Amino acid sequence: MYLPFTDRENTLRLGLKPLDVSDWIEIDKDLRVQLKLKEQLLRDRFSEVFVSLPSSLAGQRETLTVLLEHLLTHFPHIYRQHKNGIENRISGQYWTLEEFQNHPLDLTGRLVQEDFCLMLPSSEGYRLEAASVCFPLRWRLREKLGKPLDQIHSPVPGYAETLKHPVDNLFERLKPNASGLRFNWSLVDTPKLFLPPSQRLNANESKLTADGGGERIWVRVERQTLRRLQKSRGVLFGIRTYVYPLSHLDADALQHLVLALRQMPPETQEYKQIEPLRAVVLNQL
Repeated sequence: MYLPFTDRENTLRLGLKPLDVSDWIEIDKDLRVQLKLKEQLLRDRFSEVFVSLPSSLAGQRETLTVLLEHLLTHFPHIYRQHKNGIENRISGQYWTLEEFQNHPLDLTGRLVQEDFCLMLPSSEGYRLEAASVCFPLRWRLREKLGKPLDQIHSPVPGYAETLKHPVDNLFERLKPNASGLRFNWSLVDTPKLFLPPSQRLNANESKLTADGGGERIWVRVERQTLRRLQKSRGVLFGIRTYVYPLSHLDADALQHLVLALRQMPPETQEYKQIEPLRAVVLNQL
């Protein structure tokens, strides 16, 4: 269980740590269910969860190649490569490479539980040129396509003043095949992984109460990875989403959560869409 609010102060910072490439992808007992959910979303809501620009094709191909090599090396009991495709033994899925030759990142996202955003260098700095994000937290993927880093993160309070320089510096200095790890977290009123903006929590409509709201609150954590692609010079941003019921946290974790919520600036609370959940948690705990 990842609980990033337990081991650091509630301040806005990059918080990137080195990540051994062998630990890049995480696979757990929810693999089958989550891959089937991705398959459904990519069938029924494709334009909401996958985007790409024509200029990203080479980077997409490199991304798929890198992921396939990683999966076949580190998870040979799950993934088997055939002459024309790849098989997942746990989910029972089989994908032909030819089917995805024009959108290789689409297949990349279907293979694992992570979502992926491909950032490629441009005259404006690194910009989002392709992405497969089936599990967004109330934001629209299509609105980010083609935008550089500072525009993508413009809604983040304090980004321009605090994070823009470290992020830009990281993207320029990240070495080929090197990888990094950071975490982000929030509170949500549902365990659903696919949360488009239309499912934003409305405080006036919420049925949460200070007495029993804790039964319907989850901690949502993003395990975010960054990895440099050697040929395209792109940076691959991975997002693995975990959702934990508040009731599963022990007393120590709850104490840290309360402290983090009390210290959180109002603008960050608004950005994270954390009210009225914050009030419910603080009142109950």
